[in-house]
Amino acid sequence: MLDFPEGKRYNSFVGYFRKTYGERLQKIVIDAGFTCPNRDGTAGRGGCTYCDNAAFHPAYSSAGKPIRDQIDEGIEFHRVRYRRASHYLAYFQSFSNTYASLERLQSLYMEALSHPLTVGIVIGTRPDCVDGRKLDWLASLACGTALPGWSRTVGGKERKAPIVIIEYGIESCYDRTLERINRGHDFECARRAVEMTAERGIDTGAHFILGLPGETREMMLEETSLINALPLRSVKFHQLQIVRGTRMEKEYAACPEDFAKFTLDGYIGFFTDMLERLRPDLYIERFAGEVPPRFVNETPWGLIRNAGLLRLLDESLEERDTWQGRLLKP
Repeated sequence: MLDFPEGKRYNSFVGYFRKTYGERLQKIVIDAGFTCPNRDGTAGRGGCTYCDNAAFHPAYSSAGKPIRDQIDEGIEFHRVRYRRASHYLAYFQSFSNTYASLERLQSLYMEALSHPLTVGIVIGTRPDCVDGRKLDWLASLACGTALPGWSRTVGGKERKAPIVIIEYGIESCYDRTLERINRGHDFECARRAVEMTAERGIDTGAHFILGLPGETREMMLEETSLINALPLRSVKFHQLQIVRGTRMEKEYAACPEDFAKFTLDGYIGFFTDMLERLRPDLYIERFAGEVPPRFVNETPWGLIRNAGLLRLLDESLEERDTWQGRLLKP
């Protein structure tokens, strides 16, 4: 078995932060008031069929509130749960956080990086919302030339440049699925964006949803070969959750047979299968999601939290004596 961080059988992203920066770094969710091109008519209208953004970000994060205030309130929120965290990443999460002029993006990112406890930014966005000019500037930010004089001490070492991570919502590698969920871009668009970003030396992550309509378990397992071929540093997965009031709720009610349903034990076993097929240098930032119960009609897994899910995944890997990348050829 390979030597993964913290004695785990897969590459934990939390372990990666501790190994790379010498301490735990906590994300603070930021809502900077963006929208998406599949909401404003540029690529489509109505947004993704599964999406209600309010279900995915905390109460302290709200559009119109100054970024500094969101960071301060986010720090107070997380101090209850993560008392050991002393530095933070400003996570621009809501909607598409590169969907604006470069000048506006520079202003927003600089405001976040001016906070004394912020050591970097994480930018959640869509593959069709980046270009060479934006990526060039973000690369210069990550290497320190765009923000001269900036300095933070992280893990006992001085950093002269902020951490910069771009996280792309890819969701599926299948064009038929992307069209069905109204993403407004295809997988080739995602591939190009990831390659352009990685070529500039920017840490690149991607997000995928497991259980989208029309996709079988076999299709999802086969996706791992496409994911492995992308120059990604990290990946996030979560199980599809049907959020109230979305178009997908209506689709699910009309055609439940089109959806792969997972029990808790079934999902843990299935994701163990996925891990065996994912290349071992990929960092797994998340493998399941939590939506507040008020946003869904049912909670088939009960109210289990992330710590419990992580424990179950560890136990599954131990019981099967397996690990991330085990089934890949050396």
